[in-house]
Amino acid sequence: MHRITYTIMRKVVIPNECVLLRALAPQSAFNYIPSRQSTSSSSTPIVMSDGQKLDKAELKARLTPLQWHVTQEKGTERPFSGAYNKHYKQGLYTCVVCEQPLFHSDTKYDSGCGWPAFNDVLDEGKVKLNRDSSHGMDRTEVTCSKCDAHLGHVFNDGPKPKRKRFCINSASINFHPATEAKNE
Repeated sequence: MHRITYTIMRKVVIPNECVLLRALAPQSAFNYIPSRQSTSSSSTPIVMSDGQKLDKAELKARLTPLQWHVTQEKGTERPFSGAYNKHYKQGLYTCVVCEQPLFHSDTKYDSGCGWPAFNDVLDEGKVKLNRDSSHGMDRTEVTCSKCDAHLGHVFNDGPKPKRKRFCINSASINFHPATEAKNE
């Protein structure tokens, strides 16, 4: 069973990782919010929608502990702690696991929720929406349609006309800045 424990001494144990003391570690090391139990096994490969397989051990070595926790264990980062919460550069946001393009910066807005918020996806086929009743709440989970990585949740309280707020963990996405066309 994977779990994160907090003791009175503020000792944090990250499963399969090292023990960190809060007084000695940077704040970013404590961006974990415990998640529901993961159903993934580290021995079975991740099969993507295009048939390509990702080795879980290689993926775990490539991702940071927070990225792994969010995308593979359906966790979340602490609000207002993610790299892309107040990020407003022009470009494309892709899945951190498989690099599938998901969101464009034109649809990003500051919702005040503490996580990057988008009012639309690049294409409806880029994400899957699943019912999530964990933590005593009824929500809609957003996952990458190619690799099933957990991205965040979508809510119906966004700006008009679509009224969608895709509340996405920074740890689940990469940003690729827009490149200017070269004048030759």
